[in-house]
Amino acid sequence: MKLETLIGEPWGDYGLVDSGNGRKLERYGDYRFIRPEPQALWAPAHANWQAHGEFVPGSDEDGGGQWQYRRSTPRDGWPLSWGIGAEAVRFTAQTTPFRHLGFFPDMAPVWSWLRERLSGVAEPEALNLFGYTGVGTLALSAHGAKMVHVDASKKSVEAARANAKLSGMADRPVRWIVDDAAKFVAREVRRNRRYDAILLDPPKYGRGPDGEIWRLEEHLPALIAECRHLLDGNSRALFLTVYAVRMSALAIGEMLRQAFADLPGTIECGELGVREEARGLVLPTAIWARWSND
Repeated sequence: MKLETLIGEPWGDYGLVDSGNGRKLERYGDYRFIRPEPQALWAPAHANWQAHGEFVPGSDEDGGGQWQYRRSTPRDGWPLSWGIGAEAVRFTAQTTPFRHLGFFPDMAPVWSWLRERLSGVAEPEALNLFGYTGVGTLALSAHGAKMVHVDASKKSVEAARANAKLSGMADRPVRWIVDDAAKFVAREVRRNRRYDAILLDPPKYGRGPDGEIWRLEEHLPALIAECRHLLDGNSRALFLTVYAVRMSALAIGEMLRQAFADLPGTIECGELGVREEARGLVLPTAIWARWSND
């Protein structure tokens, strides 16, 4: 199976400014932040980084840490946008206790790819599992898809609805659902539901609204098998991204190949990356696998 790299390019409201020595400097609109980045094994292009804040990690590899601010930053967030024209979406960026800023900019090429797969489909319907703050949901909705957005966090779904309002998309056909992803998909299978596309961006570990435990290595294969039953020969795509695990893109690619063996289409896998503005190098961020039926 051939590996491919999907590269997120800078856009007006986001850019990877510089990276190196285990850190990265990014711009989010008018603000710049430094975050840990273990894969930045090289030296940075510039020695002195000017930023509004830096996330300083805890002493253990499982998380923890805190933001240290050097300049005034809107703690309630500030608006950013992605896309152009009528299909642009707006959303709120803000520093969170989990070191990110309310969305994942390296997902931009994934949103674009899914938009391309759904082009030409009459009234497409798509499912976004682990939808977080809804930027991917809104990116597909702005392209004309009817969306189902699922996340176990009520706070995340509320943020996604707020982003829809900010984008002027509060009246778009989106079902906002607080639920455990695996339980929701199992119910959809029993209802004989189908989708034209599915986007999955699962965490390494998580809890559902009723205390359900999610461990990616244990539960992902069963979830993918269930998702397969929500797609058919007329469906267009499934895209899976995986972060922060000791796993190969080839492994999740072969998992998809087995799950989708009875459907026409193509299985591909590879890495996600973001292009640095300072030198044009690509910083790897995640692995992915996808099924497409063009």
